[in-house]
Amino acid sequence: MIAQAIGFSVRNLPALLFVIALVVAGLRSGQGSAAHRLLSWILLLPIGVTGLWAGVFHVFFPEIAASHIGWRVSPFQFEVGMADLAIGITACISFWFDLNFKAAIVSVASIFLLGDAVGHVREMMVAGNFAPGNAGVPFYMDIICPLLAIALVIMESRSRAAIQRS
Repeated sequence: MIAQAIGFSVRNLPALLFVIALVVAGLRSGQGSAAHRLLSWILLLPIGVTGLWAGVFHVFFPEIAASHIGWRVSPFQFEVGMADLAIGITACISFWFDLNFKAAIVSVASIFLLGDAVGHVREMMVAGNFAPGNAGVPFYMDIICPLLAIALVIMESRSRAAIQRS
């Protein structure tokens, strides 16, 4: 029972971290604007920690990562893993930095994650790959997290600009 719960949590880690980010950002109501709080927690948890998690699996456990995605092991997994680690580390670090730093990592992570989503769709359509790591939670989080982060950067930027004009 505990092993099943752990397995479920690991397989659905991006979504679990997304929910935790929403809850924590909501509970921290006195610390900055809602958009900035949510952006910070989205970058730290579902983008940052998930990037670290994906990077570790691609670099150190390529057989497990490839199997989950429905792929064969490939030397490109190392490169993808290093990109995941770089984005994950930078997204985590951005939690403590200003909006400009956050906007930069949102740009990089969004290009990478939305590109991943396009690759997942291609795999579904061309190869019929509906493995959980290709057509499941990672696919949806590759779309939801960057689009939400982009929207939050825009909202926070406009809010700050309006305050400066006042």
